[in-house]
Amino acid sequence: MKTTTSKDGTVLAYDVHGSGPALVYVTGASCFRSFMPIVQDVKQFAREFTVYNYDRRGRGDSGNTLPWTVEREVEDIEAMIDAAGGKACLYGHSSGAVLALEAALRLGDKVQKVVLYDASYVHDETEKAEYEVLGQAVHKLLEEGKKAEAMRAFLKGIGMPKAFVFLLPLFPGWRTMKALAPTLAYDIALTRDVPPVERAAGVAVPTHVMVGQKSPAGLHDVAGQLAKAIPNARFTELAGQDHMVGAKVLLPRLVEFLKR
Repeated sequence: MKTTTSKDGTVLAYDVHGSGPALVYVTGASCFRSFMPIVQDVKQFAREFTVYNYDRRGRGDSGNTLPWTVEREVEDIEAMIDAAGGKACLYGHSSGAVLALEAALRLGDKVQKVVLYDASYVHDETEKAEYEVLGQAVHKLLEEGKKAEAMRAFLKGIGMPKAFVFLLPLFPGWRTMKALAPTLAYDIALTRDVPPVERAAGVAVPTHVMVGQKSPAGLHDVAGQLAKAIPNARFTELAGQDHMVGAKVLLPRLVEFLKR
């Protein structure tokens, strides 16, 4: 484990794996750097890239300076890019894709290229209203100190299979997932609005927008909106993939886009 410090003094924990161009992995809700699905992703990505796999603030071994804002999370990405030598590509998944887009808008040429997979904005006003109800329920559980219940409610609310959510306590890392439940508030704040298409039109970084073929229809709509708004964005629907994209399937796409 290595550490670096963000602008507000928050200590960020990270690991470095592989060799090749620097790639900062920005994970989504309920994930942390030693969570087995993330470890498996990094193992694949490290075949072609130097992967910077970090705990977002409030997760794993990283600090959690309050109050939280999206600006602070972008500063965390900047700290990781600086740790990588001052320039890096970004791969963002789910709410991490929202952050990667914000970093592309705010960090100039420090971000060389960015890949957004299943960026998890709500896709229209109807979904926004439904998500607001879920967010209120999760916030209430968090205020009551019911971290496990909050995590389960969130995962069910975003469409995770009920059987998967029921079995989560048997998974390695469940204790850590429960501990980071308060960060769900951060991810909800990141994803509760429709895609910022007007702002996205200002992205000057080469961008590849991806969505899984089997991902929810709303995420397809979001991907289409972003691909249309971001100048010269590439768009790919990954055949056979859902929200939990397979790293072996994704890696050739990352190589082709980020290393060419």
